Amino acid sequence: MSQTISERIISKHANQAVSAGDIAIVDVDAVMATDATAPFAIKAFKEMGGEKVWNKEKVFLVIDHASPAPNERVANLHKLMRNFAKEQGIKLYDVGAGICHQLMVENAHVRPGDLFLGADSHTPTYGSLGSFAVGVGSTDLAGVLLTGKTWLKVPKSILINIEGEIPAGVSAKDIILFLVEKMGAEGAVYEAIELSGSAVESMTLASRMVLSNMVAEMGAKAGLVNTKGLKLDYPFEHQLVDPNANYREIFTYDISNIRPQIAQPHAPDNVLPIDKIIGKKVDAAFIGSCTNSRLEDLHIAAEILRGRKVAVRLLIAPASKAIFDTALQDGTIQTLTEAGATFITSGCGPCVGTHLGVPGDDEVVISSTNRNFQGRMGNPRAGVFLASPAVVAAAAVAGEIIDPEKL
Repeated sequence: MSQTISERIISKHANQAVSAGDIAIVDVDAVMATDATAPFAIKAFKEMGGEKVWNKEKVFLVIDHASPAPNERVANLHKLMRNFAKEQGIKLYDVGAGICHQLMVENAHVRPGDLFLGADSHTPTYGSLGSFAVGVGSTDLAGVLLTGKTWLKVPKSILINIEGEIPAGVSAKDIILFLVEKMGAEGAVYEAIELSGSAVESMTLASRMVLSNMVAEMGAKAGLVNTKGLKLDYPFEHQLVDPNANYREIFTYDISNIRPQIAQPHAPDNVLPIDKIIGKKVDAAFIGSCTNSRLEDLHIAAEILRGRKVAVRLLIAPASKAIFDTALQDGTIQTLTEAGATFITSGCGPCVGTHLGVPGDDEVVISSTNRNFQGRMGNPRAGVFLASPAVVAAAAVAGEIIDPEKL
């Protein structure tokens, strides 16, 4: 029986064969919540009569959205999470450990073929491993804390084949911005996106994470990357695309000649090739978020900034402390700080506009994040452009959007 990757994983966890449109009750491999969602989940869990989580080894809490606490109210929410983690004996990643999605993959809390729920809209990031990972609300998560199960409607799937050799100066961020523009912000609502093709097979795990992370900007429930070509530090069962499966639609794009892409304010699908925006002045730049703040992103930025000085303020938040430590050891941090970059706590910070880099009125920010809705970075009177770390670093040097290949 031919199945999409989503159907195959859900069938395994439902203990019966399912197809798109079916309602399934499934066993969940693990769950995660952040300081933006965990306090509500904990409250709901206790209101449901919860005393002990179903499996303390499969529940993870992460303090990353407002980290360190910017005020008394948030500090008390963090305290609530710490107390609950201690009471339940579950793993808590505290201030500075990193961004939730990086930590789940980095520490192998999610693996290929898993069914994982996270109380965060960018949980589909784990689809980079070939897992069915979806974002849920805090109340839904509380129910899973009690039972280890949830129900879901099996989504229809869209297959996107990405073919060709990735051009110099172009990265996974450019490819996914290109695809978001093609699909539109509501092009895959409550559907699963499967990503395959020769370009994908050549990508690192970090680059695959960029692709699956931003399927959320198409409205997708999940984004699963064909694991062909994927290399991990542990043995795993590949999750491969079945071309004979029942896909709602199949798209094929040759990206051999695409240029760096930029999303203009105020929508992630408001995308143009860089050549149509060159010369746009910027006031600030940010490299970070669950989309683009991994080691390869810092290396790309350092390559551009080496021996140069930034013309505007540049904030960098590595995806995790482990990434920061590695970049410190290999000299990347020194290169970036010598260029004038400022490092902030590993966490979400400016991306969600909680603190650590809110722009001023009428300021223009170029960012490696995933969303640029009005007010997303904390000020509805600012404008945010989304781009790859290479484009962000180049703009920080020039004070305007330029082609990074020129540097």
